[in-house]
Amino acid sequence: MVTGVYFPDQLYFAILNQKIRCTPDRHCFCIDEELSYENFYADFGPLNLAMFYRFCCKLTKKLKSFAHTKKKVVFYTFGDKRKQANAAYLIGSYTKTPEEAHSLLVSRNTTYLPFRDASFGTCMFNLSILDCLRAVHKALRYGWLDFSNFDVEEYEHYERAENGDLNWIIPGKFLAFSGPHPKSKIENGYPLHAPEAYVPYFRKYNITTVIRLNKKMYDARRFVDMGFDHHDLFFVDGSTPNDAIVTKFMNICENADGAIAVHCKAGLGRTGTLIACYMMKHFRLSAAETIAWIRICRPGSVIGPQQNFIEDKQASLWAEGDLHQQKLSKQENGSCKAAVTGILSGVDDISIHGPNKNIAPRKTEMYNDEEEERNGLTQGDKLRVLKIS
Repeated sequence: MVTGVYFPDQLYFAILNQKIRCTPDRHCFCIDEELSYENFYADFGPLNLAMFYRFCCKLTKKLKSFAHTKKKVVFYTFGDKRKQANAAYLIGSYTKTPEEAHSLLVSRNTTYLPFRDASFGTCMFNLSILDCLRAVHKALRYGWLDFSNFDVEEYEHYERAENGDLNWIIPGKFLAFSGPHPKSKIENGYPLHAPEAYVPYFRKYNITTVIRLNKKMYDARRFVDMGFDHHDLFFVDGSTPNDAIVTKFMNICENADGAIAVHCKAGLGRTGTLIACYMMKHFRLSAAETIAWIRICRPGSVIGPQQNFIEDKQASLWAEGDLHQQKLSKQENGSCKAAVTGILSGVDDISIHGPNKNIAPRKTEMYNDEEEERNGLTQGDKLRVLKIS
């Protein structure tokens, strides 16, 4: 054992040089090869919500097993630094408060590689394990994370490109998804879906508003004629929004009757950035906590300078949020609808069908900007390609 950490209730976490076997007095297990992050570029985590759920189910079952009652349960990793970071994030999120769990994880001077964004160049923002632990803790507090109602198969189904490429960031409030196309088809290996393909899903789960952040690829009337509010808030792929766009986004989201579906090209960079702004204003999450939660829900979100933009906006958005809460205190308190998932029906050449347990796992894709516009291939196009490859 290279590094070992004891958590109460007979649970241990260990970083090892090799696999170990179970013995009469200890049960050992590892998820290094079972749960693996599907990277775009140099990113490597945190593991997504479905993987976190599967880990929690596995560990809970082991701790409650009668066969393990008198045994030490050892969760270990023997992988590289990236595997170690993801293993620490999983076990830390499962146990105790963020600060208590983190203090145990680093109690023997163990250091963990920080998570990084899905970009080409030098990492511009380090996301720590503690950021992820705090994000999960706040998601539990606000009801965004409720495994008693979580359908892991639906999550894994709908995040796939061929099934809509969508994820709830705040259940019942924000859905992030890949931008629709004029016609459902396969382009460069990536399945594209027409607006009509999403309509049954949106209606079923009370999505009333669609916000587009990328160039116009489809006629907005195809959503409007179906009864949805549709807004365009374009800014360049890979860039950050100006104050006018952030303000308008807030106004739209604060006045929407139902849930809001937000998309750019790939539904990762620009989409994650504006949703993050709303989360900081209305829930007072730190920039790092916000980025962590959005990436746990939708890996690859918030890229390059967008991370630093969110960090720079934290103080002003917190202040705006305080003022907004003061105004709301004079009015009736609204309530968010419960988290929902369901079946997305398709139309045109390709249909988006319900979950199929026999479908093989998939990948994901990513980014760039003005040069991409000139060449006809944007950061969003590249991210899309990576998602399906």
